Amino acid sequence: MAVTATLAFQSCDKGFADMNINPDASAVAQPEFLFSKALLDTWGNSYFSTDALFAGGSMQHFATYKDVPGLGDKYYFQQGTYPYDYFTTGYPTAAIEMATVITAVDSSVNKKSIARIMRAYIMHRMTDLYGDIPYSEAVKGYASNIFTPKYDAQADIYADLLKELDESAQALDASQPTFGAGDYIYSGDVTKWKKFAYSMMLRIGMRLTKADATLAQTWVTKAIAGGVITSDADIATMKYTGTSTSNRNPVAASLLSNDYGAANGTGNTEGGKYAKTFIDVLKSTNDPRMGAIAVVWTGGKTDTTSSLQQGMPNGLLLKPDNFGTLSEPNPATILQYTAPFIVMSAAETKLLLAEAAVRGWYAGDAATTFSEAIASSMHNWSLFGAAGVIASDRVATYQAANPLTGTTDQKLAQIGSQMWIAMFLDEQEIHANWRRTGYPVLTPVNIPGNATGGTIPRRLLYPPSEESVNSASLQAAVTRQGPNAMTTHVWWDK
Repeated sequence: MAVTATLAFQSCDKGFADMNINPDASAVAQPEFLFSKALLDTWGNSYFSTDALFAGGSMQHFATYKDVPGLGDKYYFQQGTYPYDYFTTGYPTAAIEMATVITAVDSSVNKKSIARIMRAYIMHRMTDLYGDIPYSEAVKGYASNIFTPKYDAQADIYADLLKELDESAQALDASQPTFGAGDYIYSGDVTKWKKFAYSMMLRIGMRLTKADATLAQTWVTKAIAGGVITSDADIATMKYTGTSTSNRNPVAASLLSNDYGAANGTGNTEGGKYAKTFIDVLKSTNDPRMGAIAVVWTGGKTDTTSSLQQGMPNGLLLKPDNFGTLSEPNPATILQYTAPFIVMSAAETKLLLAEAAVRGWYAGDAATTFSEAIASSMHNWSLFGAAGVIASDRVATYQAANPLTGTTDQKLAQIGSQMWIAMFLDEQEIHANWRRTGYPVLTPVNIPGNATGGTIPRRLLYPPSEESVNSASLQAAVTRQGPNAMTTHVWWDK
């Protein structure tokens, strides 16, 4: 019996080994699939905590009467992981995935260049939120056994981001293979990727205006010469099928799951509504984007009538009596799982070009470019479906009522205020542009016990895990940059 059992065990061993091999898994990274996954993770990273609550609250687009989600609304941080979600989730997903793709496609000039452009996008958002971060030694634990990466100075990070965009844009070759359908942004269109790279260069170059105006002008001029996005046909949008939880628009997915899923105006889990500041500006200027953006609930149905829209003041400590009648995101546009995420639009680039013209860095007419940016911003809402279409006569009326005029400072204020509206939903970028320009001028709240002394936060916090596992590198960054506090200014935020 013992011999028989032994033979039986030996004869079954190979079968068990085969059963432990997943026939649907790959033993090595498949860069085409990993690139698609990295794109999903880039915008699926911490939208509710980082964009809606922190950046959207502090930029007074969103408001909440509750304290736990009040990081941006009240500058509160009492519990949870809100200040460092983007850091702790971003590195082990999109950052390492895109770095792996770059290595795996080394012999494919277009795939490598596009992945490098995307890595620059991922890391520029990370550094804008935190300042000095692991960059040159980041995500090298598996490949190089670097488990305590140094924190690079943001000035050095920005220099490398611009280099990466410059080299990648120049290397793109329309005759070579791309990621094709696995590219959810441009479906492999190299010409559009090149425009996106130079548009990113324009954005990042303009970010330097306070830190180094001469350097800013150099890169802005280079970006414009390379060719930025100026047509609505070339804008970069991330597309979603909505068929699975991993392939849903992150704005819709996070807002529905955390606040607006009840769809009745009252059952908001995190106590969120649109901020009064935002709604008041849209109403006072008769902005036709209001109908695409906001609704109130009346008799169990949504109503986009402009006169009915009301925002909730930031900094409330108690639920207001009229909470159920306050404005929320439009379910027919913003809360659609299949809605696109606008990564880079002609509206943004034209506003940046208008600013460059005001500064004397661009030969185009600032007023005309500014007006075109407004039209592009309004056209973008049609991408969200029929409920987002804005009639051309309403666009023209708003343009005529809002020309770019006045002194240099007044023009910069107008451009900054339009950026605040045009880039709504990309709250990280709005927060970064506000820190750079100071526009629009926002009145901060000053709730007892807030973490900033009543000033709008300038950055997010490094996670506690870094203090325990990478303390020496973290301390070097803090010594160079300043305290790990929401009031510390990053390098370009002078």
